[in-house]
Amino acid sequence: FEDLNTTLLLFTVIVVVLELPVETIGSRFGGIPQSLPAFALPELSWASAKQLFIPTITIALLGAIESLLCARVADNATEYPRHDPNQELMGQGVANFVAPFFGGIPATGTIARTVTNVRAGAASPVAGIVHALTLLAVVLLAAPWAVHVPLAALAGILMFVAWNMGEWHE
Repeated sequence: FEDLNTTLLLFTVIVVVLELPVETIGSRFGGIPQSLPAFALPELSWASAKQLFIPTITIALLGAIESLLCARVADNATEYPRHDPNQELMGQGVANFVAPFFGGIPATGTIARTVTNVRAGAASPVAGIVHALTLLAVVLLAAPWAVHVPLAALAGILMFVAWNMGEWHE
């Protein structure tokens, strides 16, 4: 199956119609939230700040390295102007500062999504924004049906994507 969306849909329909006893997103995790997360202040204390200081610095450094690597890969994959490392890191810093207020975790630029966008013809940061908004819409609108997606089908798709990311022909 070359079209991964069709593959996922096909196996989901098979599991639902035949009532196969396999783990699904719903049976394993209870489903996907159908709303945006609420704003909440994290619990702060001097003891937790001291305990989290070194891990925070480590995650920030690793995130910075990964984001800059991702931007460098995108630079090499296109003929467009090079990225601005300062802007890249400031954007990541702002995002990672705000994310915990909505239950998020630290994030970085990812090579997989960046290369996918570049291969699809993306030419500006707007592609990332469109990608994020599309993903949000899909999650919010498709959440009621996602409970039926079999985890085995997701695992197979992830293995296929990982294999293709290896670019073994190179």
